[in-house]
Amino acid sequence: MQSSVCFVCREENRQLFSLPRDEETRERWLRFLFSLYAESLRVCSAHFTEDSFLNKAESEARSSARLVLREGAVPTETGTIVTSASQQTPPQHRHVGCQTDPEPTVRRLAESVSTQSGLERRGSGEASTPSPGLQATKKRRLDLQEEEKENVSEILLPCKSDKSSDASVAQHHKEAKYIVFESCLRGFFQTCPECKQDCEVRRRQLGTFVSFSQLCSSCKYSSRWDSQPIRGSTPLGNIQMSAAIYFTGGAFTQLERILRAMNIQMFQYEMFKKHARMYLDPTVNYKWKTEQRALLGQLREKRRIAVVGDLRTGPPGDPTKLASYTLMHLESNRILDVQLLQGEKVGGGMNMEREGLRRGLDLLEANKLKAACVVTDRRSHVQKLLKERGVPQHYDVWRLEKGLSKKLEALTRNKACLVHRWLPIIKNHIYWTAASSKSGPERVAKWKSLINHVQNIHTHDDPLFPKCAHPDKVSIDHSKWLLPGSLALYKVERVLLNHKVLRDVEKLSHDHQTSCLEAFRRIIRRFTPKNIVFPFVETLCRLYLAAMYFNENGRDQRGKPTTQYVSDLMRLLFEEVFEDPTRFVDELKRVTV
Repeated sequence: MQSSVCFVCREENRQLFSLPRDEETRERWLRFLFSLYAESLRVCSAHFTEDSFLNKAESEARSSARLVLREGAVPTETGTIVTSASQQTPPQHRHVGCQTDPEPTVRRLAESVSTQSGLERRGSGEASTPSPGLQATKKRRLDLQEEEKENVSEILLPCKSDKSSDASVAQHHKEAKYIVFESCLRGFFQTCPECKQDCEVRRRQLGTFVSFSQLCSSCKYSSRWDSQPIRGSTPLGNIQMSAAIYFTGGAFTQLERILRAMNIQMFQYEMFKKHARMYLDPTVNYKWKTEQRALLGQLREKRRIAVVGDLRTGPPGDPTKLASYTLMHLESNRILDVQLLQGEKVGGGMNMEREGLRRGLDLLEANKLKAACVVTDRRSHVQKLLKERGVPQHYDVWRLEKGLSKKLEALTRNKACLVHRWLPIIKNHIYWTAASSKSGPERVAKWKSLINHVQNIHTHDDPLFPKCAHPDKVSIDHSKWLLPGSLALYKVERVLLNHKVLRDVEKLSHDHQTSCLEAFRRIIRRFTPKNIVFPFVETLCRLYLAAMYFNENGRDQRGKPTTQYVSDLMRLLFEEVFEDPTRFVDELKRVTV
């Protein structure tokens, strides 16, 4: 029997048209009709088979109030289909705002739920007399339950089950965010959109997340608005805030003070630590290990590479006694490895540098690479390790110059001594000797010539450097030269020609220095400032972040820096780690402590 009313507006005194026979046109009609009622469309349990439910037996035994559908269940049972409203009891319409219509005996509220922007609404619809035995539906389990306290833990928040929302979690971190005043938000919920009466508005807040619930006492209209998408029990804005602080090398306490000054709501430090432990640390570790493998794979064709190693210790009195060791590729100025060492784990602070270098060399060998030479400082235990492994070692010129300068400056305290006039020249001579020499004996010959030069003697007995390289000049000021046999010459000669100094001069690096790591040290100080003590894992991950930042921007930090690594970390966090952090946590546990 055909209906005598319009399916859309329910009007009777108008010309009606049936669905067209053409398949394409018919499909467009149905698409239009479905779009009007898709949000409020409901199907009862009678149209599903018994195996479509997860708790059919419990429901029949009255132990479960609501049936729960299996994922992917589809209604297949036709049952009794109502073809039109005219075949049933004449409908009782009650228009909002009209109080003269008689109230029905039993009234059913038709729900309409909108998932856009996290808004859920419940409004009063057409009232009809239900079949006997039907009861009013209970409130949805996913609705926010009202709490007396506004600040609640994440465990009490609802779990969003909308699959479309879950599928778009990976894209939420790219959306723009804004600062919104609470008074501006409350204005949207003060008045009922259906009966225009005042509503009861309640607020719930967790960190940067806020939710407003609206309930009209007149028409029972209700709605809820969430400021952020929720995945599981975690508001995505909270975890992205933690990630932004962590990935950019910021400190939680500093940002907390800024937000408190603006009265912007923020979660506690304990929640930040929870996010770091569960998601952020595994993300950073996985990203660094992936980039490290790719970088070492690119260098594998060269087989032998020159590297520089450097140890950075913590502040004096640091209870954690942590130190970091960095290994850098000299040709590309890129960080190859960063190790975090604990003094008590490696046998004391004296063994930290040796252990850090050993781990770095083991990493190169595991990737089929060998160190052609290593530029380090002059510590004896490092010399012993490299000698055992047959790796050539060169010394950093800056460290030798620094050590000699301290000894020479001690001589300048005597005003009668003329050493202070020669101190800048001696410093420059160290660097010139290292840069202009091609072999160790040549460096020693040039270094020894300095003793003759300060006496105004510019020809030497050593055939590797028989004459000074500067042009011949006639000196006007004869008082600047050190006299043979004088006390000043004896003291200078004793410092410069010491047998340990001559041995170190022979091994000076002529083209690469650890000064190339100075830019990376500045980045480390920004990501791991010495006035803040971080846990071991967080300190290690912050060193990884500093290495990724340095490798992306290069040694020259004068231009505007880029942070593409942060975007990559955000994408990895929300697309992979946040979905299933198990394998990422397991990889972090394999890190050597």
